[in-house]
Amino acid sequence: MVMEILPLLEELLNARGPGGQEDEVRQVARRAMAACCDELSTDNAGNLVGVVRSTNRARPDAAIRVMAHLDEIAMIVKKVRRDGTLEVLALGGAQPISFGVCPVDILGDGQVLAGVLSYGSMHNSGSSANGRDVLAGAVKWQDVYVVTRQSRQVLDKAGVRPGTRVVLSQHWRKPFKVHDCIAAHFLDDRAPLAAVLHCAHLLLQRRNELSQDVWFVLTTLEEESNAGAMYAAARLPGDTTIAVEVGPVLDEYGTKLSADPIINTGDQKGYYSRSVVQALMAATHKAGYRPQPALLVDFASDASAVLSTGTDARAGCIAIPTENTHGFEMVLVEGISACALALMEYLLRPDDEVIPAQ
Repeated sequence: MVMEILPLLEELLNARGPGGQEDEVRQVARRAMAACCDELSTDNAGNLVGVVRSTNRARPDAAIRVMAHLDEIAMIVKKVRRDGTLEVLALGGAQPISFGVCPVDILGDGQVLAGVLSYGSMHNSGSSANGRDVLAGAVKWQDVYVVTRQSRQVLDKAGVRPGTRVVLSQHWRKPFKVHDCIAAHFLDDRAPLAAVLHCAHLLLQRRNELSQDVWFVLTTLEEESNAGAMYAAARLPGDTTIAVEVGPVLDEYGTKLSADPIINTGDQKGYYSRSVVQALMAATHKAGYRPQPALLVDFASDASAVLSTGTDARAGCIAIPTENTHGFEMVLVEGISACALALMEYLLRPDDEVIPAQ
């Protein structure tokens, strides 16, 4: 089962997906969803939306929306300097430390160009503000630039301008195996995407047990504004949303790097619905895992965004425990399938809050 997930995960990781330009990731996900959804479409916000319908007579308002996001943290061009060097800012919750000095792909309108994300040389005397930040290890976006070795004329012809997205190059996107773990950039949210797609395939085989339709919504712009999720939630049936995410592994949250899913009880946008939290914990036990309940203060998800705007009546979040969130991330291989199994158990019995005796 796990080995079927890994090729899909690698393909998702290799696909570039900055906010507002998630086309490559959506194309990979569409191929995987086509085999298990009764209907599949892309809405006007760029969300990929598929539904697995119950074979029972289900009320439309009982439908559950499962959301995982297509986009990744990235950069956006602020200015093209006279010498062809690019000034960039964060796109989503990124810091320069998230990427380090590294190769990047510049997604111009006409073509993709190569560049190197740079801070400047460590061999400096600290006479400039940039040099002092580099020496202190406190690099800010104002210190960062992309070396292109191209003229402004060439960049202009390629469609590189303020607003152009810059992403970590495909040269550095290959996953790295560490014993029972996979490490890579952008496991947020590619690992949850793989879990959701795996869950959709499993759920299709047990659809006769579903008491409601399930809408799988792979969203855009989560890292910047949750705009895709809010657009979809306002238009699709149902009033319950479950976000599938990565969850930080930190002592302050009492979470550990394991296959056991993290059940988010609240974040910076508010607290998740108690009944949904309880049902997710019960489902995790049924799947054979021990849930890790956590109040993730410095965190947000599509589900908490939708709940905070009053678009939904109920929301919850299940997460794959992840080391180094928004960096070179690491998850257990089993953590992806564990999340898929727990999510499936929830979707089959979303009203069950009884945690089985251990």
